[in-house]
Amino acid sequence: MAAADSYQMTAEDERQMLDAIGKWIEKKVAPVAMDLEHADEWPADLVEDMKELGLFGALIDPEYGGLGLSASTYSKIVTMIAEEWMSLTGIFNSHLMMAQIVQRFGTDAQKAYWLPKFAAGEIRGGLGLTEPDAGTDLQAIRTTARRAGDTYVVNGAKTWISNAIQGQACALLVKTDPSAEPRYKGMSMLIVSKIDPETGEERPGIRNGKKLEKLGYKGIDSGEFVFEDYACDAALSLVGGEEGKGFFMATGGLEIGRINIAARSVGIAKRALRESVAYAQTRKTMGKPICEHQAIQLKLGEMAAKTRAAELLVEDAARAYDTGARIDMEAGMAKYFASEIAVEVATEAMRIHGGYGYSKEYVIERLYRDAPLMCIGEGTNEMQRIIIAKQLVKRNPV
Repeated sequence: MAAADSYQMTAEDERQMLDAIGKWIEKKVAPVAMDLEHADEWPADLVEDMKELGLFGALIDPEYGGLGLSASTYSKIVTMIAEEWMSLTGIFNSHLMMAQIVQRFGTDAQKAYWLPKFAAGEIRGGLGLTEPDAGTDLQAIRTTARRAGDTYVVNGAKTWISNAIQGQACALLVKTDPSAEPRYKGMSMLIVSKIDPETGEERPGIRNGKKLEKLGYKGIDSGEFVFEDYACDAALSLVGGEEGKGFFMATGGLEIGRINIAARSVGIAKRALRESVAYAQTRKTMGKPICEHQAIQLKLGEMAAKTRAAELLVEDAARAYDTGARIDMEAGMAKYFASEIAVEVATEAMRIHGGYGYSKEYVIERLYRDAPLMCIGEGTNEMQRIIIAKQLVKRNPV
């Protein structure tokens, strides 16, 4: 399904959905987010709630049991949840990036097999792109998949996979022709699962490496996959049924991921701004609230303007995605700007809060730790600026 075919909600439908999610955030997420985050504990109960809310099928076509939301509505949901606890958005977004690869590029049989399981949250996962020696340069991956009759045999290792431990599957970028030139022509995309989707039994040849400890982004697991002669059914696993297309599937799948990162960034910035505006009215120095001091007013004014600008860029990128067009530039601009603003606004919020901003009793220190990941995730901001420039030139030839 192309993005342009997404179910178009009415304004009232969207309002009701956002209202329901807002109530869930208030009643279920807010009371436990701080404790779960500090304990770096998998939020099992909240994941079950997200299944019931349909978030694991948010972008999946209703034909397969999903909600079929537009990117515009989806990005608003992501921002709302990220305002309370950003980690939750990664649990379903990484999963949806995997699902979008099947939905956009998979065969009819693959869609019918995988998408209902993905939409229900019964099989959850993420993207298996990064390797110990290959990050932004995807063409440098070494994980291989060798065709053996009706199966592929996979060997290699992947790292920094969201949902690697608590999830059951991933969209895996592999080399099916390691000698191909240019290198991207030898890359393919497989859907691999740690369990047999029919029986739930563990499959041999695939295991988790260590859980990666992180500065922020707690609660969600980031981990490793190690493949040792892992065999998977070729017809169900090779996305699209054709080798050599994996690189473009990976980069295409990152578009919605970058919109998600940008929306998360806006959520972080909005929460940091909201906390700062409230604190500045209650904290007094020199006989008056600090919001009456010009130094604080300058900070709040700039934080507000930049947060709104980031939000508008996200809206712009989401609308562009919904047309089904290529949106490298729009997604890159939103991701780059919003993530940098999240870091800036979170830092200014800490300065406004002073010592309290450095305390784990306040949400500011969590926002301060979470924000830098936004500059790195789904492609570094250095790479985003290069993508923006290249697309700018390509779209405006002399």
